[in-house]
Amino acid sequence: MASLPLRIAVLECDTPQPGTRSKYGGYGGLFTSFLKSGADALQYPGLTSSSGLHITAYNVTRFLLLPPWILKLVSFTEQVLRQRRVRVVGVCFGHQIVGRAMGARLGRNARGWEASVTAVDLTKRGQEIFGQSSLAIHQMHRDIMFAYPEGVEPLAYTDKCAVQGMYVPKRLITVQGHPEFNEEIVREILLVRHAAKIFDDEVFEDAMGRVDKHQDGAVVAKAFLKFLLE
Repeated sequence: MASLPLRIAVLECDTPQPGTRSKYGGYGGLFTSFLKSGADALQYPGLTSSSGLHITAYNVTRFLLLPPWILKLVSFTEQVLRQRRVRVVGVCFGHQIVGRAMGARLGRNARGWEASVTAVDLTKRGQEIFGQSSLAIHQMHRDIMFAYPEGVEPLAYTDKCAVQGMYVPKRLITVQGHPEFNEEIVREILLVRHAAKIFDDEVFEDAMGRVDKHQDGAVVAKAFLKFLLE
């Protein structure tokens, strides 16, 4: 394995809730913690030998009338995808930005929110990459990618969202869920969004009923690091 350090540019697309921000300082700190959990699972002494770009989550409600900064982010992602050195990791909004940069159509999911710990089925390729038959990961989205863009390998799906992850060897890996989230983070988001009437009682109570369930964040972190280091 090469000895170059692994340097990942984290494009922070939003600010976490106050409790999460006070603990991690922002999404950069959160993803540092998340990837360290994957490094621990890999039993690596440190992060070595590659370079990558990570696009974080953002509290976006629609992909219509997008603000200029999102259009600029899509354009930047297109540029990154045209080169061969820097690899791309996308999570939730980042997954959708990568899809849009590759020509996929995005929009509101008529089937509603996916929130809290959710069972995710894996394709054969997804099983190879994540090393198990399915995943349980936190979700927090109502926008979706309606179909996979050309040239990617589908990784995962749920009943509500058919495009849960995609992969191009040595180029990109994305997931629609939030493997970096934990119970504490999601519980805070659920409480804030319920108080703001973003989540009605039914969605809130259903999500709160699953927030403390087992989730495979470390499994996804391990897969991300293997992708960056391969």
